[in-house]
Amino acid sequence: MRWDLDPTNVGTGLPLEGVRVLDLSRVLAGPLCAMIAGDLGADVIKVESPQGDPVRALAPPRFGEDATYYLAVNRHRRNIVADLRDPDDYERIAQLVRLADAVVENYLPSQVVSLGIDTLRAMNPDCVWVSITPATVGGPVADQPSFDLLAQARSGLMGVTGDPDGPPTKVGAPIADVVTGLYGAIGLVTGLFARLRGGDARHFEAPLLESAMSALVNQAQGYLATGENPSRLGNDHPSITPYGPVTTSDGYILLAVGTDAQYEKLVRVLDDETLMSRSTWSTNDVRVLQRDELRTELNRIFSTKSTNEWLGQLSTSGVPHAPIFDVAEAFAQEQIAAGDFLGTMSSPAGFLTTMRTPLVVDGQRPHVRRGPRALGEDTREIFDT
Repeated sequence: MRWDLDPTNVGTGLPLEGVRVLDLSRVLAGPLCAMIAGDLGADVIKVESPQGDPVRALAPPRFGEDATYYLAVNRHRRNIVADLRDPDDYERIAQLVRLADAVVENYLPSQVVSLGIDTLRAMNPDCVWVSITPATVGGPVADQPSFDLLAQARSGLMGVTGDPDGPPTKVGAPIADVVTGLYGAIGLVTGLFARLRGGDARHFEAPLLESAMSALVNQAQGYLATGENPSRLGNDHPSITPYGPVTTSDGYILLAVGTDAQYEKLVRVLDDETLMSRSTWSTNDVRVLQRDELRTELNRIFSTKSTNEWLGQLSTSGVPHAPIFDVAEAFAQEQIAAGDFLGTMSSPAGFLTTMRTPLVVDGQRPHVRRGPRALGEDTREIFDT
């Protein structure tokens, strides 16, 4: 068996052109990791079971027969079907592993044993291996199936998300899966770099739980340093005020006043006697302690004008601020609608609009060269070479 590069991955000029990545993963974090490599030029082959990646069926919404969930993270790869429990298929995949520069997989530790994944890894010691796991292998929950929501619940993220008097709330997007996929991609390119310098190939593990906990950043460090358990603050920041939405006459506007100098600019542009008389609010420490009183005054002031009026007044003030968009409004804003972040990609059901990689390489954003494939669409082509 050969692994010839797909024509869409030849002559791209992208930094990972010529790198062969075998994607044995499913759902989101692993496929996202492999997609990032594909966005940067790697030639990726995705292996699905005969039943297909479960994400194909996580709908609505759908585009054609596939869930848009699947389409979001499975571009830039050819698609083959193989059953690792079938000896013939196992040997075919073993041949691809021997030819791969990197492999991405997200099997449970028990599945690694039962499916012979470690045996596959041993067949190519020069291959960079990325394992997406529920939690660091060897721990008590490492072999429990996990998903983004479970990781958000166990990581503490839901403990700091939501209103103070309300129930725990998940982040509205699959943040745990995304952070884990990004760590997996970092491991993949780091391993390739180390190999390029003559080092040994590495086995990188990107655990969902610990990756999600890393997203706590300042909240986690505050607890670890002081022992004070962070709580849900709604849209408030634990260490900065005003740093959240205020009410206008017809909606909301977000303030992100991160320094005392920025607060001074806010006071100047609002030109309100009560606000100017509260000289103690000139320091962030006091503002945080008296955040509720300050919020009341700011809501009083901002409710006198519309959101658009305030956006115009603040535009040249030097005060960090933003409108609060829903998803449709976010895509309609000029920065996105008039830029090159959106592109077109193919799919089994036809062409559709998609987000291109956010990365810009030497001033150019890489194009989407190929969209997701139908289940097993490239099996014969690859297995017959």
